[in-house]
Amino acid sequence: MIRVAETISIPEDELSFAFARSSGPGGQNVNKVETAVELRFDAARSPSLPDSVRARLLRLAGSRASSEGVVIFFAQRFRSQEKNREDAVSRLLALIQKAATPPKPRRKTRPTLASKERRLTAKRRTSGIKRDRKPVSDAD
Repeated sequence: MIRVAETISIPEDELSFAFARSSGPGGQNVNKVETAVELRFDAARSPSLPDSVRARLLRLAGSRASSEGVVIFFAQRFRSQEKNREDAVSRLLALIQKAATPPKPRRKTRPTLASKERRLTAKRRTSGIKRDRKPVSDAD
């Protein structure tokens, strides 16, 4: 069990790992050892996540989430498979923790009298500029 927040913990069997050859530095090791890690977490069907957290997680994941609701992380920053695995899991946990904190509710505010006056003054100025651009009529 991986503890994410006070109320959320994810069983390790909900995470699936796939390994691939990593690009980048590593010499001959790059061509032989599969150090890159692809972490898949099925957020849409996970019983560990509350509905509100699931919705925020899929929204925050953006392009990392597939259309089926699977969140995918690809880690290849390090030269060892174990470090890349830890990196992918930590990135997933950070995203879930961010989704677990509910957004702060917006408090309605009213515009100040001074800001209303500034807006109206700017509108009058713009209106006058546009009025001055018009051609003068020969009605006189």
